[in-house]
Amino acid sequence: MKKRIVPWLTALGPGIIIAAMVFGPSKITITTKLGAEYGYSMIWIIAVAIFFMIVFTNMGARIGLATKNSLLANIREEWGSTVAVIIGIGIFLVTTSFQAGNSTGVGIAFAEATGTSPKIWIIVFNVIGIGLLFFKSFYKTLERLMIALVALMLLSFVATLFFVKPDFPQIATGFVPVIPIGSEGLIIAFIASCFSIVGAFYQCYLVQERKKAAPGKEIKSNASTSVIGILILGIMSALVLICAAAVLNPRDIKINSATQMARALRPLFGGYATHLFLAGFFGASFSSLVGNAAVGGTLLSDGLGFGSDLSSKVTRAFIGLVMICGAVIAMIFGKLPLELIVFAQSITIFLVPFIGIAMYLIANKKRIMEKHVNSAVVRIFGALGLLLVFLLAVYNVYDLFIK
Repeated sequence: MKKRIVPWLTALGPGIIIAAMVFGPSKITITTKLGAEYGYSMIWIIAVAIFFMIVFTNMGARIGLATKNSLLANIREEWGSTVAVIIGIGIFLVTTSFQAGNSTGVGIAFAEATGTSPKIWIIVFNVIGIGLLFFKSFYKTLERLMIALVALMLLSFVATLFFVKPDFPQIATGFVPVIPIGSEGLIIAFIASCFSIVGAFYQCYLVQERKKAAPGKEIKSNASTSVIGILILGIMSALVLICAAAVLNPRDIKINSATQMARALRPLFGGYATHLFLAGFFGASFSSLVGNAAVGGTLLSDGLGFGSDLSSKVTRAFIGLVMICGAVIAMIFGKLPLELIVFAQSITIFLVPFIGIAMYLIANKKRIMEKHVNSAVVRIFGALGLLLVFLLAVYNVYDLFIK
């Protein structure tokens, strides 16, 4: 049995890493707010975002299977070095800006559980994160860590679900699309955080690292197993939304952070429920802290022409730099400053559609992709996904610069 389960879990690695990276503290906060304010009615949004995330993550996995070159190397060959440099630096800036939120999330999770200062835990877990870079095989270490953290999150949120005893018939009605008045901002924030083009883009790199980690072995299943990882992302999102809908919505409790959900559980269900939710919140924060840094550091290294090998000292140095910058910002400001949020959003608005189009065009090229080229169905849904990303970008431009 063990001989079957272990290879299957490691085959899930690339998809699990992306799921863990995307499901960060800000994602939990947005999902909790959706459940708290609109009950079970917004579950359909999870299905929509996960569907398009599967389309693009699977696309990234197939690019990784089809070529020995990284995605940015293919982009460099097709459209020149300038395009690759812009994407690499842009993603580095975005991940560095949002890393403070991941550091703060880790600190708050342990501070809430232990009654200590968040700053102590910000330092501790960033030191642990940087320490992972010194392991001989960073990819295998990252893969095992993410599988363990996702298992922790699933266990925590499923256990919390048993405490809160949701209304299952009402959950079923949540799959019928409705847009309550005033929900537009949260819907857009959720889709933007869950349908992560950057995460799908990075899937190519993870699949190639998995190929290096298992030389000589056939890994045809990587494209399909990436889907399982994203489905797990959807399940975790649904669990958090359902818990918030069951606990907060009936009591009309408004929240601004996921830790307020943990506090609301204590008087109702006791310390066990609170600590279970905080364990899941910690898993989400630490997995994003490490995963987000890996994305930013790897793509900066590749964009600047140093390659994307996770065993490279340059790549690891850039990954460490993302962690250090995020920790420093979190220590100084206590949270992500508004100016950095606006800065990161401004870059993301223009960068995400750009890299989504580049990824889509590469995956459509028979010369590069061969048997892994996008099918007609994937081209249609991929184009719809890009349209959705473009509409989100237009809304964000309006919200940031015109409204």
